Amino acid sequence: MRKAKPKKRILLPDPKFNDVLVTRFVNNLMVDGKKSIAYTIFYDALDIVGEKMKDADKAPLEIWKQALENITPQVEVKSRRIGGATFQVPTEVRPERKISLSMKNLVLYSRKRAGKSMAEKLSAEIIAAYNQEGAAFKRKEEMHRMAEANKAFAHFRF
Repeated sequence: MRKAKPKKRILLPDPKFNDVLVTRFVNNLMVDGKKSIAYTIFYDALDIVGEKMKDADKAPLEIWKQALENITPQVEVKSRRIGGATFQVPTEVRPERKISLSMKNLVLYSRKRAGKSMAEKLSAEIIAAYNQEGAAFKRKEEMHRMAEANKAFAHFRF
């Protein structure tokens, strides 16, 4: 490579839960640099999750973490050109990319949901992902299915 790899930026933990993972999620949720609004949306969504999931003996933050885990893909397919033909080659997902993919999918499918506020939409998607359903979970299942279908091309790995 011509250029050196850029240094990893160190994220500060969020003010309420003192968790770096929350900050990463809020950064994905943020639009136009409005971080305080993104934090408000996230915390409101967790409050709604806490209200709806009272019977689950877990804190809303634990429910959110479990939901993220449920929609984290293990394998994905990458296009690889070999002799004029393009193959979908299944590859394992790097740990950093796993987290960012799951967060991006959760935010993306929350935005597409029907609902009043973004906090309500996000909380609904978190609960759906926790229960292993919803659009973000379907997306993960679809990625795994594609990788399984193209397992024959695994020997073309990069």
